[in-house]
Amino acid sequence: MTMKPKSTDNLNSELSSVSSLQQFLSENEECFQSSDSTAVIAEMIQKKKIPKSALAKKAGMSGVYLYQILSRQRTPSRDRLICLCIGLQATLDETQDLLKQSRQATLYPKEKRDAVIIYGIMNKLELFEINDLLFDAGEKTLI
Repeated sequence: MTMKPKSTDNLNSELSSVSSLQQFLSENEECFQSSDSTAVIAEMIQKKKIPKSALAKKAGMSGVYLYQILSRQRTPSRDRLICLCIGLQATLDETQDLLKQSRQATLYPKEKRDAVIIYGIMNKLELFEINDLLFDAGEKTLI
C-alpha cells in the first residue's frame, strides 16, 4: 500500500516535536528526496521523446558530454542543468524540480539573471535567444 506523500510543513511539524531522530528518519524514509538527477534527466528525455543528439545540440553541449552526464561520469553544473531543461523545453516547474533534485539553487526571480532565464523558459525560447537576452541585460550567459 502506497502512503500519501507528506508535505514539507507536515515533516517540519513532526521534526519539531520528535523524541527520537532515528525513529523519525526510519518512519519517513520514503519522504526524503534522492539526489539521482540523472534518472530524472533520463525520464524527461523519454517523456519529451527527443533524440539525445538533438537534445545535445539544443542544450549547447556535445553528444559526448550529454552521454557522460547520462552515464554518471560527469555531474552537470547548475547552468548545464538549466541548458538541458531549455533543450528539453521543460516547464518552469520541471526545471525547478530538476534543480532541487540535483541539490542546486532553484531559479529565483529576484535575481536579475534568473529572472531573464525564467522569462526564457516560460516563453519556450531557444538557448541562443536566452543567451542573447542575458547578454543584453549585462548578465553572464549560460554557455
